[in-house]
Amino acid sequence: MSTTSVYESDLKLPLKARGKVRDIYEIPEGILLVASDRLSAFDVVFPDPIPLKGAVLNRLAAYWFSQTTHLVANHLITADSSRIPAVADDPAMRNRCSLCVPAQPFPVECVVRGYLEGSAWKDYQATGMVSGVKLPSGLRRRERLPEPIFTPSTKAEEGHDEPIDFPRVVELVGLNTASQLRALSIELFKFAHEQLLPKGIILSDTKFEFGRRRDNDDIILIDEALTPDSSRFWEAETYTPDAEPRSFDKQYVRDYVESIGWEKRPPAPRLPEEVINGMTNRYKEIYTIITGERLD
Repeated sequence: MSTTSVYESDLKLPLKARGKVRDIYEIPEGILLVASDRLSAFDVVFPDPIPLKGAVLNRLAAYWFSQTTHLVANHLITADSSRIPAVADDPAMRNRCSLCVPAQPFPVECVVRGYLEGSAWKDYQATGMVSGVKLPSGLRRRERLPEPIFTPSTKAEEGHDEPIDFPRVVELVGLNTASQLRALSIELFKFAHEQLLPKGIILSDTKFEFGRRRDNDDIILIDEALTPDSSRFWEAETYTPDAEPRSFDKQYVRDYVESIGWEKRPPAPRLPEEVINGMTNRYKEIYTIITGERLD
């Protein structure tokens, strides 16, 4: 696998958009997603690339897309760059490109939580609710919830995504579509949670994005799925509600920048080499645990 870092791609193709992590191009065969090595935390993009990050995200998303087709169709045509003429001969693009069918995204981030952590824990402490969902009293931080809950958010082009409740999703996309998105999200979470537990990984929470295919209006899973950028992965062996378990996601960087007093507003601080290497190692490790494949 190529170890070339790509912070920002510069392909001689029509650039459709540049997100926090992915660069999006339109080519005759469909939509080309390039997973960069940019890191976003607290909705701010950091100046230092994380080597191998884009390759891990791209390949891991492709793995989960292949595993979940029995639950919902997805946008992936191929994640093999050698089969994408526009990038087939570009070594820097190897393993970090996906060719996808065009889709119209829904303006909602479909978050599912199986455990009480992060912003959900803060909301629960304040109100006993998370995104309008009433939870039992007396729950501890990181405790497993009786059932996974749907806690959607807005999809901000810039700045922070904002949590919303289900009635707001209905306002945005209609009752039938909102109900489908909630059901699909929870079903996908439950499937992945059950798949990961025997591998020693707890899926605490994750985010899905959906859209409608432009050619037939079907709802499909898009963007990425069940990667360390969109999920909290905990080591099952070290998990307990009474102490923070070892994580395989961006929590490692979040902990560092909070320890140095960053106020979570642009610009993001530079990361020391040990933090960059530690993040790369976590991405590689969770990829191997989930897929059974090793990264060079």
